[in-house]
Amino acid sequence: MPKIRAFSAHLLTASGSFLAFLSLVAMSEKHWTAAWAWLGVALFVDGIDGPIARRLDVKYVLPNWSGELLDHVIDYVTYVILPAFALYQAGLMGEGLSFVSAALIVISSAIYYADTGMKTEENFFKGFPVVWNIVVFTLFAVHPPAWLAFAFVFMSAVLSFMPVYFVHPVRVRRLRRVTAVFFALWGTTATLTILYYHMEAPDFLRAILIVSGLYLYFIGAVLQIFPRLGRSAVAKAG
Repeated sequence: MPKIRAFSAHLLTASGSFLAFLSLVAMSEKHWTAAWAWLGVALFVDGIDGPIARRLDVKYVLPNWSGELLDHVIDYVTYVILPAFALYQAGLMGEGLSFVSAALIVISSAIYYADTGMKTEENFFKGFPVVWNIVVFTLFAVHPPAWLAFAFVFMSAVLSFMPVYFVHPVRVRRLRRVTAVFFALWGTTATLTILYYHMEAPDFLRAILIVSGLYLYFIGAVLQIFPRLGRSAVAKAG
């Protein structure tokens, strides 16, 4: 029975591949609302499968099956390949810049996934953690000028190789409650945006999406620059 429960956790992780396939079908037909909705479900699955696997001691019950490796395979498809394809398929920055941006995304991310030292002791990511699904979705929803969108993609690709901290919204303890609020704001706003026809959300939702997204993008670097920030709260909690 423990093995069946443990294997079911792997099946839950693997279901992300089918969700990715559904998103790919929608993207190929330029049904962007459905495409991002399927990727949103995949992101939700990715958020719950780890805690479930740890609770079921999957690593010890099924030692020959690597949940971490399986997770990386699914993540590269849902976090990298599909957002890059969506950006190119939509021609979000024009044909040329969209193609170059997609190339930057897939190549820089492949190298990033090979980095065995991508996490710090505090569970920050070192370098941009290739969450291109969040970045590209925001570009779809906000519609920035092509030059600005390309500059943001280029900067993020470069930061994949830089020792700049990016926050994990759950595992980093410093300012965790504040970060959780902004992450919930982004997730809620993104969900509401998908519900609008052609994702044409009103300006106030786009503003929330931008502000919460920028917080998540830059708060890791802020905490890196100010290493004492948020430590008192962690000490009290500990």
